[in-house]
Amino acid sequence: MPVYGKCGAEESFHRKSLLKPDTMLRQTFFLCLLACLAIGASAQSSNRDQAIEKKKKAIGMMDNGQIEPSVALLEEAQKLDPDDVTYTYEIGYARYLQKDYNTVIDIMKKLIRHKDAASYMYQLLGNSYDMTGKPDKAIETYAKGLELFPQAGNLYLEMGVMQMGKKDYNKAVRYFEGGVKAEPGHASNYYWLAKLYCDSDNPVWGMLYGEIFMNIERGSKRTEEISKLLYLTYKSNIRFSDTGATVSFSKNNIILMDTKTAKDPQLLLKKLVPYGTGVYETTIMLASIPEQHIDLASLHRIRERFLEQYYKNGHATQYPNLLFNYQQQLRQLGHLESYNYWLLGQGDGEAFNNWIAANKSKWEDFIRWFRENPLQVTDENRFYREQYL
Repeated sequence: MPVYGKCGAEESFHRKSLLKPDTMLRQTFFLCLLACLAIGASAQSSNRDQAIEKKKKAIGMMDNGQIEPSVALLEEAQKLDPDDVTYTYEIGYARYLQKDYNTVIDIMKKLIRHKDAASYMYQLLGNSYDMTGKPDKAIETYAKGLELFPQAGNLYLEMGVMQMGKKDYNKAVRYFEGGVKAEPGHASNYYWLAKLYCDSDNPVWGMLYGEIFMNIERGSKRTEEISKLLYLTYKSNIRFSDTGATVSFSKNNIILMDTKTAKDPQLLLKKLVPYGTGVYETTIMLASIPEQHIDLASLHRIRERFLEQYYKNGHATQYPNLLFNYQQQLRQLGHLESYNYWLLGQGDGEAFNNWIAANKSKWEDFIRWFRENPLQVTDENRFYREQYL
């Protein structure tokens, strides 16, 4: 056996030379391939980064109404990163904004056959069918999407909206509640449930869905709308007169009470519960006893007393609710008043602004905490009506 010397390089080469020729050839090729792949991966990563930046810029332009320039950028991104279907989707969405629905349909029909198809592609395709006067085709598309993506809250949303278009509100509610159950963090299903239930003879569910919606989607125009809706629903369902009060958040539970003689809340509770009065109405009535009218200040007091009664009477154990647990946390931290004004403030903007001006430090402390500690709505921590039926 020839000796090539004693240094490491020659010794290593000597060991390689003992390999079978075909194995050595494969190894040499593999090492070259790795080097090429490393260079290719680096270039691919660079291309992808550029493509993503172009997409971000294009979406910003799209949001500002610059549709054609945004499409041009997205087409550039496509060339840099052809395996990512989101650029094609965004082009389709841009055409949707231009109301070029037939082009969107052509694009989305191809995308939903892609291995990386997603629920939002079925959503945009269905929406485009609806906009071209084909509601049945739209429903068929959403339904197909739900078969493939049963947890897609956005597709439940669209199915619900289609049923509202048919004025089948009961069916719409079933879809929206299906969306809440399937994807608890999707805000829009709560939004429509709040609107539908607050306008029904069972507004209790609208109050709960609406408050969850506002916690998920903060700071939007829809948030302001629901804030006002919750305030007005309180006002229309808690009414005072010279002789007493009426509380009605459910068609099956209307409580009439002589507030002048109701000195003992616990005695009243014992009288009401045997008659099957709902927990929500009963507790709201007990919380309302000292009040004479509804405004932001009295609603804060009512909501605070509600929590006290809810926990004192064991309802938190019997009827657990993520909202009331969150409110209790706020109460313990001294933020409940600020939260209640935030929640209902759009119902009386002047009173809301006056309260903030008089409680600036308290409000700022709450906002800091609120930003860092949102209500956690998850598969494990959620609310939907069926839980209580």
